[in-house]
Amino acid sequence: MMTEGNESAGATFVLLGFSEFPHLQAPLFLVFMPIYTITVVGNLGMIVVINIIPKLQAPMYFFLSHLSFLDFCYSSVVTPKLLEILIVKNRTISFKGCMTQFFFAGTFAITEAYLLAAMAYDRFVAVCNPLLYTVTMSPKLCAVLVAGTYTWGALCSMILTYSLLKLSYCVSTINHFCCELSALLSVSCSDTHFSQMTCLFICTFSEVCSLLIILASYVFIVVTIIKMPSTGGHRKAFSTCASHLTAIAIFHGT
Repeated sequence: MMTEGNESAGATFVLLGFSEFPHLQAPLFLVFMPIYTITVVGNLGMIVVINIIPKLQAPMYFFLSHLSFLDFCYSSVVTPKLLEILIVKNRTISFKGCMTQFFFAGTFAITEAYLLAAMAYDRFVAVCNPLLYTVTMSPKLCAVLVAGTYTWGALCSMILTYSLLKLSYCVSTINHFCCELSALLSVSCSDTHFSQMTCLFICTFSEVCSLLIILASYVFIVVTIIKMPSTGGHRKAFSTCASHLTAIAIFHGT
């Protein structure tokens, strides 16, 4: 049995993952390993390219480099452990390691939601006020926006992690491949109401706020595009937003 506070710190969890399907573990490893490798190489490559090519020293690419960094970090928090439990018999993870994984996964996920909102504002300024774009989206403002997303993401994740640290855990077996909130709550023998309500509030607040910023930005963008006299202007304006809209659809859709 795992107990509350300092006594839990030395305990371990067992991540079951796909242990119920042993015949699928090797194929899944062969699927996930190339995907993770492509994700790491692609995101790090994007960061390097943006930083070494002078033409890409614009606010849009500054945000894109941080989006790539967040994708790299989030996948690197979860995927290596997933790959490990697919090929080794020892599926344990320490209590501290589990909480650390949860904290960083939460931080990067929430940060990415707000970074996509900041990128929507960047596209709004670029399309609706192009003549003042470089002045409005100054390096200082971009840095403040990015720093704010990281800070808020870390703060929200810290609160969620604290709510988990206050719980007692009676079962050491987690029926999941990572330290995910619902999986951790399912093995707790404490009252999980506070953790559930905290998660509900933070997730709802983050999702609603980020989507409202994105929606408001794109409403103004669409109105501005409709008012453009030339078809070429329409096409160019939509093309600048296409990749961002794709990222939004993938992130918030999943």
